[in-house]
Amino acid sequence: MDLNDVIAIVTGGASGLGEATVRTIVSRGGKAVIADRDIEKGEKLVQELGPQVLFQEADVTSEREVDHMITLALEKFGLINTVINCAGIVIAEKVVGKEGPHALASFTKVIEVNLIGTFNVIRLAAKRMEENEPNSEGERGVIINTASIAAFEGQIGQAAYSASKGGVASMTLPLSRELARYGIRVMTIAPGVFETPMFEILPESAKQALGNLTPFPNRLGKPWEYGKLAVSIIENVMLNGEVIRLDGAIRMQPK
Repeated sequence: MDLNDVIAIVTGGASGLGEATVRTIVSRGGKAVIADRDIEKGEKLVQELGPQVLFQEADVTSEREVDHMITLALEKFGLINTVINCAGIVIAEKVVGKEGPHALASFTKVIEVNLIGTFNVIRLAAKRMEENEPNSEGERGVIINTASIAAFEGQIGQAAYSASKGGVASMTLPLSRELARYGIRVMTIAPGVFETPMFEILPESAKQALGNLTPFPNRLGKPWEYGKLAVSIIENVMLNGEVIRLDGAIRMQPK
């Protein structure tokens, strides 16, 4: 798909990986809908980037809010042909800890946002995408999800997070197989350790230590590197049904 033709919904688009992806798409001539719960950051991004973007507050777990956001996107841009799911949360909690067993509520919340929220956006957006006119390749849309290397090498305390991201990775192939009939591709990116708001609370020494775990480049990932890969996926029609690790060859240890 040509970047000039892209009209993308980016969940979690007001910060971190999502924000970087929005900026990359817009810089290449595309348009983006920023779906996020952070109104202040979302509106600030619209002021900076101008009419090529639209911000809409949305909880990815809400059918009503996501459907409303998609409706507003269609009203402004006429169609949507790309979805990039970056919205997510993370917790660190042991199954058996000093305070007792892992709270069921926190486990459920992570699954609800990271996995069910991702699927909720996919199902509602794909229904609209199938109505698009196909391009010369027969393509009507592209869906890019965000997993994590924790889907494959989850650490102690990451049972909930790993389960949620493992689910995102696992549904990539069946979704791509089902949506192929409509010319809609489905891909997933599994980032390693990146400089995102999740790491802002850590001291610089801790960030440096995490970066040193990456063989090469020997640092934390940059959000724009995620955005660059997302754009490459959009442009390359043969990329479909696969999970791409974006991690500098890091393999996480148990803790």
